[in-house]
Amino acid sequence: MRDPFVDRKVTSRRGGPTKAPLSQEAIVTAALELLSREGPEGMSLRKVAQSLETGAASLYAYVESLEELQALVCDRGLADVKVAGSSKGDWRKRLVRLLTSYLLVLIRTPGLAQLAMKTIAVGPNALRILEAILGLLEAGGVERGTAAWASDLLTLHVTAIAAAQSDRQQRADPLGPAALVIDSVSPARYPLIFAAREDPFSGGPRRLAWVLDVLVAGILNTPRPPTTGKTLSKKRMA
Repeated sequence: MRDPFVDRKVTSRRGGPTKAPLSQEAIVTAALELLSREGPEGMSLRKVAQSLETGAASLYAYVESLEELQALVCDRGLADVKVAGSSKGDWRKRLVRLLTSYLLVLIRTPGLAQLAMKTIAVGPNALRILEAILGLLEAGGVERGTAAWASDLLTLHVTAIAAAQSDRQQRADPLGPAALVIDSVSPARYPLIFAAREDPFSGGPRRLAWVLDVLVAGILNTPRPPTTGKTLSKKRMA
């Protein structure tokens, strides 16, 4: 979603157009567009500055580092994740719907899934997603400490699926050589693989729902072990 403030034309005192004032919003918007075109490796401070017709040093008044900018961009990219829904019904189904929305947003925004694999989103969108996941796990009777670990497990797993799917979409042969190898294995040497050769890449959306059901079932039956002392940790959200 583009920031209307960035696109707005500003007229100088001399009557000609001039650049819109630099802001963190403008920087994040430009970086997200650059991410969509060139992927995470192409989203450098230098290129972001060039797209805004300014110097890279001027960005440091609004973002402390490339890592902070990546975290802000990741959060902006998650704006379309749907966390609201009916408060009625099975909490597991609502959790699956939320995480499916999260998956689709990552896949549909070029470069976002790959960025989410190596940074922690920082901002209101990551917070509302985390709050919603914790609320649903609480509705399922999951203890608070276990729910905190579980939210990280669920989002990290879905992010990895999205990154893998995004990589496949960029290839001419989505399944790559692995599918050819599995499809041509010797039934005599690898009878179990041969018998299941049509299954590894099947399932579609139903596969994600199954994966989440498996994870949730494990979460419900595996309490978090007791911890001692204070630890410093960072919550991964996308």
